[in-house]
Amino acid sequence: MHMPQEQGRFEAGKAGGSFHSAPLSPSAHSLATKEPAEELESEEREAWKGTLPSESYVPRVMPRLLSTGDMVATFLMIVFFITNATTAVAGGAAAFTYWAIGALAFFIPGVIATAQLGVIFPHEGSLYNWTHKAFGGYWSFFAAFCAWFPGVLVIISAGDVIVSYLQGLNPGWLTEPWQQGLFIIGLIAVTSALAIQRYSAVQKLVNLVAGLTLVAVMLLGLAGLVWLLRGHPSATSFSHLSDWSIRFDKNSGNLYLFGLITLAYLGTEVPLNMGGEVARLRAITRHLFWGALLVIVGYGIATFALLVIAGPQNGAAPFALVHVVDLALGKFMGNVVAFCLMSFFIMAMVVYNYAYARLLMVAGIDQRLPVKVARLNRQRVPANAIIFQAAVATVVTAFVFLLAPYTVQVTTPANLSTEVYNVMLASSTLVWAFSAGFLFFNLIRLHGMRHPLLRERRIVPAPLLWGSVLCGSVACFLAIIGTLFYSWTNLISNTQWFIIISVLTFAYLVIAAIGSMFANSEANWESARL
Repeated sequence: MHMPQEQGRFEAGKAGGSFHSAPLSPSAHSLATKEPAEELESEEREAWKGTLPSESYVPRVMPRLLSTGDMVATFLMIVFFITNATTAVAGGAAAFTYWAIGALAFFIPGVIATAQLGVIFPHEGSLYNWTHKAFGGYWSFFAAFCAWFPGVLVIISAGDVIVSYLQGLNPGWLTEPWQQGLFIIGLIAVTSALAIQRYSAVQKLVNLVAGLTLVAVMLLGLAGLVWLLRGHPSATSFSHLSDWSIRFDKNSGNLYLFGLITLAYLGTEVPLNMGGEVARLRAITRHLFWGALLVIVGYGIATFALLVIAGPQNGAAPFALVHVVDLALGKFMGNVVAFCLMSFFIMAMVVYNYAYARLLMVAGIDQRLPVKVARLNRQRVPANAIIFQAAVATVVTAFVFLLAPYTVQVTTPANLSTEVYNVMLASSTLVWAFSAGFLFFNLIRLHGMRHPLLRERRIVPAPLLWGSVLCGSVACFLAIIGTLFYSWTNLISNTQWFIIISVLTFAYLVIAAIGSMFANSEANWESARL
């Protein structure tokens, strides 16, 4: 993986094109005047002492332009997949119980851990960088890979939701898997082209779409209230304590919702993949506070509207979020919500692509991946990493929607496409959850190392911090177990689901482990050269 001829490509004026299309900051200008190989070697020597080259390099060539508002918008695009509410409503009123448990046991502890690590190490790459500080190069790449691959699959997932919304508008559209696959591939191409444009311009679009998403949430809440005020009965019973309770019965229980709902809160650390581009340190804690609050309230409002107007059965389809507004506020308002939510998922494909491209970029800068993947284009965006991710997403989409449904004749093409899609998404989500566990493991390790910054920059009282670490770790483990034992689709039995998901998840982890060994040996070899 060593490509010595590429070392000079990190020079600011040659990173896929000149940076002089935009004003350079003084620090970036000073970098552009230095010999690139000399600059990189100096940074690699710092890495031997515990400082990664990406920590000092990124702030010099990528502008610090992200405000608290920008980070809140990005947080919403990453975490707030509102269609998760259509899954939660299957539990009736108990959905609120699970949302609350997931928030208290996993989401809020994850937010606290993310904020603490982000304040201690406000660098590009978030989990990759933090794990390097705690466990070293091998585990940092392992954690980053476990976070990265699911992010690529979420790009496909967002495209699939858009397909569902178009089918809701017209059931005759995109009925065959091959049509859906080609459409999603087209979306991947368009959104990837948008992701490599100037970051400040793209961020303005992200902020706009995040605002539209909040408008959709407010309309959903208004729809639920108007429905009740007009004298319509609630489609869901809330009057009995048993309606809100956790049921453990194997056949009629709702325990399967714990894993689904808890893992809906994944992704708290992803906006800080751009941690080296944040304008002010306080934006790290502020965006997590406001972003988490909006996510919790947003999921609650969406679930309320679905349960009150549609009920547990009718509220389970993704397009139900539009249908309930149609019923309560009229077709026009329903179309407004459809537009807002489709805009969200289109922009989510953009955000996931450029956010996870930062992981590839910093790994390339730190010599754990080929240096080509870290090159920036004229807009100071990691275009090569974004294009690579788009290619991976395209190949996976082609397999799920174009190849598998028509070559494996064990069921109808549509059902097989659904089965393969759910299996891949669930297994990758488990790997993502495994990587999220490093948020808590890193803090434990840093405490054991008596890292001075953990004490100097602690943002919450010690009992709250360590209580969050304990609670979040346990909740993450239980959510993983729950996802293993309960199928996400009626097309696959729980027994078959357990076997398939276990094997695939184990395979992902093995690939991550082997890849980490190669990446770590490459980095050690580079360091030994110096």
